[in-house]
Amino acid sequence: MKFIKSFFIAFSFYSKIPVPQFEWKQEDMKYALCFFPWVGALIGVCVYFWGDFCLRREVGVLCYTFIAAAIPLLITGGFHADGFMDTMDAFHSYQPKEKKLEILKDSHIGAFSVLMLALYGLLYLGAFSEIQDRVLLRIVCGGFFLSRCLSAVAAVSFPAAKKEGLLYLFSNASQKRTVRAAAGIQAVLGVGYMLLQSLFAGAVVTAAALLAFGYYYYRCKKELDGITGDTAGYFVLLCEGSIVAAAALLSIFG
Repeated sequence: MKFIKSFFIAFSFYSKIPVPQFEWKQEDMKYALCFFPWVGALIGVCVYFWGDFCLRREVGVLCYTFIAAAIPLLITGGFHADGFMDTMDAFHSYQPKEKKLEILKDSHIGAFSVLMLALYGLLYLGAFSEIQDRVLLRIVCGGFFLSRCLSAVAAVSFPAAKKEGLLYLFSNASQKRTVRAAAGIQAVLGVGYMLLQSLFAGAVVTAAALLAFGYYYYRCKKELDGITGDTAGYFVLLCEGSIVAAAALLSIFG
């Protein structure tokens, strides 16, 4: 029963998919992060079916690209984009750690958050438009799953920048060893799926995801001495953008 509740908590919190609602108790949140990657799996399936439809019907590249980019936002409600914007405001403030943490808590958006999200969106759209091959599309779609596996591992492994907030709540309530093992196993399965599609392309895209993971730890440690819920959203976008960019380069130069 706890696992079922944890599944519904994960989808209730990390997506806009309607699920049964109930009072959240700490014991029910122990394994919620184990199911976080399956939100990514749902996104990947939806993006793949849309992309496959477009490739079969020779849908225009703008329609193909823009709707493919909109699907993750529709399923998550822009949850991770919000964290990305707050993180960009904090990182580009060039203030001491304490001030950056205050900026992360501020509900208002600044100029840097808008500029950096616009830049990210342009780069993502441009890169995704180059993915016209079904093998690369399947690998990219697997990336939505992998990015959330790595995010779950980070949530229970990386130091927290503050002793409050939603990420700290989930991390503190989690059965960390179980979540780390489950997310790690799922990450290996995700990488295995990508390698099955193409050994070379899967390896390159996986490397891009792992580089993003390493950079995430380095940047957050340097800027904040740890991670927060907002930086977790930043990482999901950073990882997915890195995956799409790597796949686009493979498509162009492959």
